[in-house]
Formats: sequence, structure tokens, C-alpha cells
Amino acid sequence: MVRYLGGKLVNIVFSLLILATATFFLMKAVPGDPFTQEKAIPPEIKANIMAHYGLDKPIGEQYLIYMKKLLHFDLGLSMKSQNRTVTSIITDSFGTSAKIGFFAVIISIIVGVYLGMMAALRHRKLVDNSAMFLAVIGISVPNFVIGSMIQYFLAVKVPIFHVAGLESPMDYVLPTIALSTLPIAFIARLTRSTMLEVLTSDYIRTAKAKGLTPRAILWKHGLRNGILPVVTYLGPMTANIITGSVVVEQIFGLPGLGAYFVDSVMNRDYTLIMGITIFYAVILMAARFVTDILYIFVDPRIKLSGGVVKS
Repeated sequence: MVRYLGGKLVNIVFSLLILATATFFLMKAVPGDPFTQEKAIPPEIKANIMAHYGLDKPIGEQYLIYMKKLLHFDLGLSMKSQNRTVTSIITDSFGTSAKIGFFAVIISIIVGVYLGMMAALRHRKLVDNSAMFLAVIGISVPNFVIGSMIQYFLAVKVPIFHVAGLESPMDYVLPTIALSTLPIAFIARLTRSTMLEVLTSDYIRTAKAKGLTPRAILWKHGLRNGILPVVTYLGPMTANIITGSVVVEQIFGLPGLGAYFVDSVMNRDYTLIMGITIFYAVILMAARFVTDILYIFVDPRIKLSGGVVKS
């Protein structure tokens, strides 16, 4: 176990270094600089600003300086938000994104697994057809389209919720729905296909022959094996929900990290772009790491031998 987890951590660190390097040089390849858009700025002042942020140095030296700071967990100062560090911006704004993401993950798991399970139990019946029809819509329609639609109907036409902003806990409802639609649809289809296979397996027939109740068979034997693909999907799903909230946050005017990320790209705020990109990458890799650990405990057929997963 220790060897396996240690190898995973080494891969995470190595991947982050590659990501940071690629992002740094791709960002520098874009013409201009963070202060090109400034109007009527004297050349002497601009030169001083560039020197203050180290942008007057050769690109190789800039890279080495940034990587050295990164290894000390220093993401630097924002080039557009005066006297604010990238770390403080992420800390102050990520709370909103995390709350919406957390609610969306919980709703996606509960609703998606339930719909998939009901569709499998009512195979080729009205419940199955209806659930899969909704799943197709959820997968096909982007979350920003769904967000705009529910915003129009539930906040403009029928003013149940506020159009934008966070004035009360109820304002989390619409963004959560917009973010969770795709994961719900994907989990429902995944659960349905797996449960259809599980319910026709030999050990389910054996459980029925032993006289176990349908409820016990479903929850103790069927569902545990039926949700294994869902567990695999939890890692990337969690990361995609949190990192994919950028557009949804813009639509609903939420003070989350997504707004800062969009502004940083528009303003070419190099340090903020790098910091948020690396932060999102850490979330993605941490979610995958936790998923790998959960999968070992959920599926008893998986064993570790010499740091390698075997089933």
C-alpha cells in the first residue's frame, strides 16, 4: 500500500511540474504583456513595473525564478490586483466555488445512482425510457445553456430565485442544478448499464435461491458492484464540476474563483493564470488519488501486490 501510494504521489508531483512548465512557456508565447493594455503609461514607469515583476529578465531566468518560488509554495503577487498575492485571491474566492461544487457532487451521486438503479429495475419500461431520455438531454446540452434556461424561467419569468448574486442560501440552487445536470446524466447511464449486467449475474441468482429478500439482494449485493464504475468516475467528476464552474459562475454573477480566472486571462495576469491553473490541476489530481484509494476498499477483488493494483 505504501509503495503504491508513494508511486502515485511521485506521479502527481511530476505531472504538476510538467503542467507548470507547459503553462509558463505557452503563456509567454502570447504576444504582449500584462501592461500592454495600459493607456498613456510612460515608458520609464512601464520599465520599472516590468523590472519589479521580473519581466525584463530572459525567459529562461524567469522560469527558474518562478519554479524556485513554486517549490516553496509561493505563487507570487498578482500583476493586476495591487498588493494581493495569488494565494490570498484563491483562498478568498474558492469558498464559493467549493460550496457550489460540493452541493453539485452530492446531488449528482444521489440522483444519478437512483435514476440509473430505477431504470435498470424497470428495464424497457416507462421509468427506464424516461430516465434515459433525460440523461440524453443532460449529456447533450452544455451546462451554460441549461444555466441560462433555468435562470430565465425560474428567475425572470417566474421569480422564485434571484437572477444573479448570492444574497441568500437559495441562490445556490440554480448554479448547483446547472453544474450537476451532466454528471447526473452520465452517472445514471453508467449505473443503469452496470446494474443490468449485475442483476443477471450468477451470484445474484444464488442470492435469490437462498431466499434473500429483493431489498437485501439489491442493496447488499447488486448496488455495491453496480456502483464500481461510478466510484471510478467520482475523481474526474469532482474535479470537472469544481473547475468547470467558471462559465456558470459568470452566468449567475457569483464571486467565485472562476471570475478571477476569466479576468486573469483577459488581463494577461501571468502569476494569477499560473496560480489558478496549478490549483485546479492539484484538485484534479487529488480527486483521482482519492478515487484510486476508494476503489481498493470498495472492490474486494482488487489487491495490491508489489505496489501494483491487481484484480
